[in-house]
Amino acid sequence: MPAPAHTSAPIRASAPTAHEASARRIELRGHANLPVIADVAESGRGDPVVFLHGLVGLNDHWENVVRRIDHTARCVLLQLPLLDLKSDDCSIHGVTTLTLKFLEQFHNPARGQAGAVLVGNSFGGHVALKIAIDRPELVRGLVLAGASGIVEKTMVADIQTRPSRDWLERKIGELFFDKANMSQSDVDRAHAALTQRSGARAMVKLSRSARRNHLGDEIHRITVPTLILWGRQDIVTPIEAANEFHTKIRNSRLVWLDNCGHAPMIEAPELFAQSMLEFLGSIGR
Repeated sequence: MPAPAHTSAPIRASAPTAHEASARRIELRGHANLPVIADVAESGRGDPVVFLHGLVGLNDHWENVVRRIDHTARCVLLQLPLLDLKSDDCSIHGVTTLTLKFLEQFHNPARGQAGAVLVGNSFGGHVALKIAIDRPELVRGLVLAGASGIVEKTMVADIQTRPSRDWLERKIGELFFDKANMSQSDVDRAHAALTQRSGARAMVKLSRSARRNHLGDEIHRITVPTLILWGRQDIVTPIEAANEFHTKIRNSRLVWLDNCGHAPMIEAPELFAQSMLEFLGSIGR
């Protein structure tokens, strides 16, 4: 990725107003001080809300939610190159460390910065949970959508060394209640990444590390306000996962989204955004 080794490169120099977006690339330092270049998109003003995507996710997947809430919040989308990660960075713990380094900018009590609300889907929800458990001072609130960490059916159980496009289309289709919501460009992108041996290996390594990092005995430590948004037809992280999160996180609210699978920000963006606006209004500063 052609970004300078020591700078971010903002497209806009000034802070964006609601519905205006800025994009930049930043460098984060991971295991063994190796550089990892991440894409950051931002719109809106107000208290920070940071969006974390899943294993085959993109910042773009949050777009229809963000444009409905960025009149009240500073929406910051972090896209890490998950399938390009190397060594110990390529694990749930490595990705959490990289994300922590990004989030530290939003926590400075002397300046009135009380951390960010974290919004995580799937693997990104798992990362958000780990941060809320281990670094609660960085988190003002949690929004979980199909988060892993308790129960998850992954695509890697029968992943092929060089998966065919048809196989990937079927597996990605399982993320949706209505497969018409699946983007063919996402299938093409996943196919291009996973036909590379390094991409397939990274997918397997990340998925296995997440499955080994079961959070069932730690979730009760989360005390921040938490909104659990779950597709009722999610077969990847099924309804029992949502119910367990709700039971074990004391200060939580569970909202079911009907006719919706594992990617509610894509399949039900209006209800997702409406629930988020109510949640953000309830927690204040």
